[in-house]
Amino acid sequence: MASRAAAGSPWRPERLRLPARPTMNATRIQMLQQMALFGAIRTDVLEFLLGLSRSVRLAGGEFFCRQGDRGDVMFVLESGAAEVLRDVAGRGPQRLRLLAAGDCFGEMALMDLAPRSASVRALEDCVAIEISTAHLMRVYELDIEQFVLIEMNMGRELSRRLREADERLFPGP
Repeated sequence: MASRAAAGSPWRPERLRLPARPTMNATRIQMLQQMALFGAIRTDVLEFLLGLSRSVRLAGGEFFCRQGDRGDVMFVLESGAAEVLRDVAGRGPQRLRLLAAGDCFGEMALMDLAPRSASVRALEDCVAIEISTAHLMRVYELDIEQFVLIEMNMGRELSRRLREADERLFPGP
């Protein structure tokens, strides 16, 4: 990055060379590119991110995360179904949302560094991609423009969910 400033020329992301990695499963990359969170992200960056991430397998009834836990990973559900639950005083766990293949969850904790606001439980056997803050920092180190796009997309996704929640709680005319 110092070389960009020293050269005084505009930074061109196409000149950036990510470390060589074996080509990842095209189906996984295609799934990510269809998501709002990763839609504008280059294939080489997604391959790099997938190379860092791990696959998590859970049986139905198991939890990806629990409300109040420290959150330093997000998940992209590759297969299966899960539910987002929030413990409500006096009423117990309340379902906020159902998740299916292609949905992501846990990104809020990556953005605000606060404990998990809800639990996510597998309703059936699930496979998910686990992406950590450390993985996203590696993207930042290699291509800040792509990192910023991911972060902006996370913000948009959270804003969309907030608008949906507002509409459910307070329907408009």
